[in-house]
Amino acid sequence: MSQSHHFHHLQFQSKTNIIIKHLNVNKISPLLSTLTKVTSSSSSSTSNMLLLFLFFSSYLHIAFSAHCTTITATKTFQKCMTLPTQQASLAWTFHARNATLDLCFFGTFISPSGWVGWGINPSSPEMTGTRALVAFPDPNSGQLVLLPYILDPTVKLQKSPLLSRPLDINLISSSATLYGGKMATIHNGATVQIFATLKLVPNKTKIHHVWNRGLYVQGYSPTIHPTTSNDLSSIATIDVMSGSTAAQHSNIKTLRTAHGIINAVSWGVLLPIGAVTARYLRHIQSLGPSWFYAHSGIQLSAFFLGTVGFAIGIRLGELSPGVVYGLHRTLGFTAFCLGALQTLALLFRPKTTNKFRKYWKSYHHFVGYACVVLGVVNVFQGFEVMGESKSYAKLAYCLCLSTLIGVCIALEVNSWVIFCRKSKEEKLRREGLIGGGGSDKGSGSHSFVSYN
Repeated sequence: MSQSHHFHHLQFQSKTNIIIKHLNVNKISPLLSTLTKVTSSSSSSTSNMLLLFLFFSSYLHIAFSAHCTTITATKTFQKCMTLPTQQASLAWTFHARNATLDLCFFGTFISPSGWVGWGINPSSPEMTGTRALVAFPDPNSGQLVLLPYILDPTVKLQKSPLLSRPLDINLISSSATLYGGKMATIHNGATVQIFATLKLVPNKTKIHHVWNRGLYVQGYSPTIHPTTSNDLSSIATIDVMSGSTAAQHSNIKTLRTAHGIINAVSWGVLLPIGAVTARYLRHIQSLGPSWFYAHSGIQLSAFFLGTVGFAIGIRLGELSPGVVYGLHRTLGFTAFCLGALQTLALLFRPKTTNKFRKYWKSYHHFVGYACVVLGVVNVFQGFEVMGESKSYAKLAYCLCLSTLIGVCIALEVNSWVIFCRKSKEEKLRREGLIGGGGSDKGSGSHSFVSYN
């Protein structure tokens, strides 16, 4: 019995060690020692199986979330890192004595006829100028092939098909395999491993990595990849010596969040509230000129806050070369220019007795409402750009905007009811059916005046 128990204990310890090795998670080593102590005092293999089940149920999520691994079927690397987009990861070994870098890129296909690519940009963290290795199924045989490409500016502009050509970097060797061995097939979600060995420039250990994936290949020419926010930001600068990433990407993420929040509040909330204030409060006689000060204060605050968000957007464009959101950028510039015109118009506001006052009012209303509409539309466009089209943040903004629209509808209906009532009273007064005193008394309970 003791020999049988000892045999089962050795089996259990061997299996758990294999699991730890493949998960590459150091945090569960204490649990492993605890499990082996408990199993050494167990009297049956049934308890071993139970503990093994508990082990898996407690830590199975680690196996699925641990995209970063240093172990492949053919090589073991020293360092690994989960990349920020597309569930990709990178493993590498840097040989400082000869400045040689062995690495493996892990990516996933999004189409059976698609492609997965990885490369380095020798000069800057952007797609243009990247020396890439792209894996895709051979159009003739269906087998996985790996070809080199240089992403020059014509690729970004899609002026001509992307053709394979030798790389002008010191690439010693490269290969690609599907996860799962020779029996694996290319399908949506299939994992590909791209291996490369490069000779780096001495004392230059910060490498600009660029990766992406596309839906299909025309012949041997990969087509354009999707243009979502995640796909356009598949860039990372990694120090292969220390394993640290450049702080630029965390800064970009912080700036993007600040840009989104500030602009949603200013252009998407405060500016419409300021317009509503002017449209409905100016008809309340008891407020006097207070509505004007409230309107001006809200709109100026919205514009100055929006200017901060606009400036952050300009900075984001400078930090993200090659990443262009044409529609969002155009709407942003247009809304900012209209907001600036509205602010300047306040300085040239004619007096009520001036003959040009009516033209100024027409201009002010048209530019103001155009700015509000463009600002709100661009906020929704911003959610699309940031990949937050189905987020709680967008839901919260929609609820806020819906509430504001509901208030506007209620105030509009109330204003028209009062307007129609006053028009009817004026008609009856002209026909002599009611007296002036009675009409004054009847209209005195309302603090609205008619629209001009």
